[in-house]
Amino acid sequence: MISRERPLIIITGGTGQIGFELVRALSPLGEVLAPRRAELDLTRPAQMRAYLRERRPSLIVNAAAYTAVDRAETEPDLCYTINAEAPGVLAEEARRADAALLHYSTDYVFDGRKRTPYIESDSPSPLNVYGASKLAGERAIEAAGGTWLVLRTSWVFGARRGNFVRTIRRLARDARPIRVVMDQSGTPTWSRSVAIATAELLARSRDQRWSELLRSHAGVYHLTSAESTTWLEFARAILARDPARHEHCYTSLDPITSREFSAAAERPAYSVLSSERARTTFGLRLPPWEAQLSALFADGDFN
Repeated sequence: MISRERPLIIITGGTGQIGFELVRALSPLGEVLAPRRAELDLTRPAQMRAYLRERRPSLIVNAAAYTAVDRAETEPDLCYTINAEAPGVLAEEARRADAALLHYSTDYVFDGRKRTPYIESDSPSPLNVYGASKLAGERAIEAAGGTWLVLRTSWVFGARRGNFVRTIRRLARDARPIRVVMDQSGTPTWSRSVAIATAELLARSRDQRWSELLRSHAGVYHLTSAESTTWLEFARAILARDPARHEHCYTSLDPITSREFSAAAERPAYSVLSSERARTTFGLRLPPWEAQLSALFADGDFN
């Protein structure tokens, strides 16, 4: 048996946008391990089970995902392995160890036909392989029957990895037009805000009894920025706030339709999530997306 003074938290996807921020945000709550893929490969269930059974964490936080939305249309098996099957394995092992599982999902589980913010009880109807795989992951976790909580977020941006903010800043340095979709609405959300809110949620448990906390509040919650926007307006705000504006060479910012963009995967036209349930249950409230974008640029930790 392993003896520890502090509870063990295992974070998957620790080098990703949310995972990287989680490692820092959750460290005050316990001993944090963020295994690399060579140690914990979400495409290898037997390896996953062996790793978790050896370490017996108190909490598993699954921030790993296959997020290449367009490529998923031609790699559905790999997408489902990582986004649907692996979360089920994590949930089964959490139950076996009497641990808790916290998992992140997406606004893309919805089809975008509503025109008011989606709430947790709305029926999912994903339009693409990525969204369908994430919904399957949610259901696999629930079916495992352990102690779990799912946080759906959306349009995640940050200083790390590929995301919309980094893409727009890169395109701004080319002497050509930037073409951005104008007819899709959502809620941009800073990865650090998600991590901090997660830490605040977990800190509600006295003595790090996360199984008790999550068992009493099990279910799906939406956690996104306040207020919504379009990709076009988000791009406009990025360009206006970019601290490296002196390096911009782009000639124009041109609105286009989703049809003109012609991506491999269909996206919901409206995927705004209401975070009211997370606010009333846990007291979690993320700032408006514009404030979060300004905070990201003020931080300056791009790499």
